[in-house]
Amino acid sequence: MPSSPKKKRILFLAANPQNTDQLQLDQEISDISKELDMAQKRDGFELEQVWTTQPQDILRVMLKYKPQIVHFSGHGSGQGGLAFEDEDRKAKLVSSEALAGMFKLFTNRSDKNDVECVVLNACYSEVQAVAIAQHIPYVIGMSYAIGDEAARAFSAGFYCALGDGES
Repeated sequence: MPSSPKKKRILFLAANPQNTDQLQLDQEISDISKELDMAQKRDGFELEQVWTTQPQDILRVMLKYKPQIVHFSGHGSGQGGLAFEDEDRKAKLVSSEALAGMFKLFTNRSDKNDVECVVLNACYSEVQAVAIAQHIPYVIGMSYAIGDEAARAFSAGFYCALGDGES
């Protein structure tokens, strides 16, 4: 009997620090989930979610879920980094270099659970995308500010296309 193709695991990392403009990340994950559920190739994907992401949690959840696609939704500040959360749920910036170094750990792995794609759905995340792209084949980042509604629409469209077999 032929083996079924391996599912691609998507890890949705949400960070919505209390001292930043609040994003509708719950609506974004709902839209992504709905698009994947309606997709032609829906059985080829698993969606995992991690909320109130703190920097020290990233490595742990990456090792736990072994995703092929990592989707970060939150805030970016260009050269300052991506805004994760500290213990008090306030913004804690993580630098491009730190993110790139962490993603380097998830390439060329002997278990073949490499990260293939990173989506940074955050304003001014192009700097981080360029750094991560040194190690990951496909990385999406935003050059400018993007409104919450536009960010959600982008995510829904991206996963609609991916779930229907587009590369």
